[in-house]
Amino acid sequence: MAMVIAACAWAALGLPAQKAGAQFGPPPPPDTRNAHERAPIDITGQWVAVVTEDWRWRMVTPPVGDSASVPLNAKGRSATAAWDYERDRREGNLCRPYGPPGGIRQPTRLRIDWEDGDTLRLQFDAGNQTRRFHFKPGSPGAPSLQGYSDAKWFRQTQSRGVFAAQTPATGGALHVHTTNLTLGYLRPNGVPYSEHATVKEFFNTFTLPDNNGSWLVVTTVVNDPEYLSTDMIMSTQFKKEASRAKWNPRACEIAPPLVEPARQAK
Repeated sequence: MAMVIAACAWAALGLPAQKAGAQFGPPPPPDTRNAHERAPIDITGQWVAVVTEDWRWRMVTPPVGDSASVPLNAKGRSATAAWDYERDRREGNLCRPYGPPGGIRQPTRLRIDWEDGDTLRLQFDAGNQTRRFHFKPGSPGAPSLQGYSDAKWFRQTQSRGVFAAQTPATGGALHVHTTNLTLGYLRPNGVPYSEHATVKEFFNTFTLPDNNGSWLVVTTVVNDPEYLSTDMIMSTQFKKEASRAKWNPRACEIAPPLVEPARQAK
């Protein structure tokens, strides 16, 4: 019945009837452009973190065992309570808070540039870390602090009428999926994520009026069956800088907790 109605509608418009399920118009040609050329938004440049929330966990090293608002399971809470700053320092593990889910929360500057047409390079001055987003499949290699990140563009689309095809609209977002990680920290006081964790990130940009600049918002979703009872979701904001003069790369640093818990004071 629906096919008959559709055929009548096309006949009334003086157009040939369309086959059921057919696309309106010829299929688009394959897109042979690289990821840089296909980018619906531009996230390159230098950005500075704007810390307007979670100050006590991002600007200082909180006390041992402080995991408020992190959905840890029993094993995660136990690992958090057992964190030892001096042990990490002795064993050369001060970079553990600078993996993907922890590094993005540091009070850092972020430089984003195209390393090649299908690879975005992200440099963080806090911890002097580098991440790469791969738009073409590659070999993950050995597990590492930064893991391996697959990336793809999400382009907004809009429909222009009942009989029109989906057409590109202005804007979009970057989706990133990171695996192949080593043990790291969600927070600098040893709140852990395991080598089984996966990290999804969504990069969006917007511009505010009245010379309030361009902004980058990174939404991070951490899934870790070993230490988390459910996904941990964070949103981090950066503002674009007109100059790169304030870039200040520095080694991984963790300040000792400001307040030692009673169990260590005894």
